[in-house]
Amino acid sequence: MSKKLKSAIAAPITLKPFNKEDDSTVHVVIETPKGCQNKFDPVLRSFRLNRVLPSGMAFPYDFGFVPSSQADDGDPADVLLLMDYPVFPGCVVESRIIGVIEGEQEAEGTKERNNRLVAVAKHSHAHSDLKDISDLNPKLLKQVGEFFINYHKQSEEKFKVLGVEGPKEAERLLDSIKRAKSA
Repeated sequence: MSKKLKSAIAAPITLKPFNKEDDSTVHVVIETPKGCQNKFDPVLRSFRLNRVLPSGMAFPYDFGFVPSSQADDGDPADVLLLMDYPVFPGCVVESRIIGVIEGEQEAEGTKERNNRLVAVAKHSHAHSDLKDISDLNPKLLKQVGEFFINYHKQSEEKFKVLGVEGPKEAERLLDSIKRAKSA
């Protein structure tokens, strides 16, 4: 690989979190596509297989993160992304946040917040009418919460859904990301 090409490849976690022309649009880097059993984590300039979910368990929607962000758990802010068709790991999708699933994770007796932002892909046709997480079917939200509970059980961790909040709370979280990145 040429030196010029090597320097052009971006590390996914260091990309800009917001569209500079429209700061209501957040960039989401996909880690794991909808329907996939493989969980990937961004490492350096690539994605590493982190784990394989058991048979019958798969991600309900594309799952990723806001680059250049840091959530309460120290990782980039997690995002569950609603869009028409799954995309590949590493794909950057312009999105708008519609809410947050507030969660608490417990491992080895230590509890920490582990919220999941919920977003709609900017170019989605099927979900373009969603403006607030409350527009989603409550049964669907319950199923997504159950997915995260079972997902964490695979690592002998506990996960508890604390609540679901709309875009105002999600915007507050994003504002803290903006302030952290501008400081």
